[in-house]
Amino acid sequence: MGFWEANDVFKKSISEKEGKPTFTFYEGPPTANGIPGIHHVISRAVKDTVCRYKTMSGYRVDRKAGWDTHGLPVEIEVEKKLGIKSKN
Repeated sequence: MGFWEANDVFKKSISEKEGKPTFTFYEGPPTANGIPGIHHVISRAVKDTVCRYKTMSGYRVDRKAGWDTHGLPVEIEVEKKLGIKSKN
């Protein structure tokens, strides 16, 4: 086990900022029907860098990432799989 895990550094970076101004980074994650590509890795790295910078600048930065499982792209894929050809 590494130093960061053994000392719970990530959790402390959030809990020790209780009462400090918060920084929220709203992101648009990839959709559930898309295949992750290198552009997703690059954007995640940039987003992570921004959040780390704001944490080191004294902000409380809660992080929650996930997959966008709603919206038009998903509806279209479901319609294709079900053979739906019209909105009726």
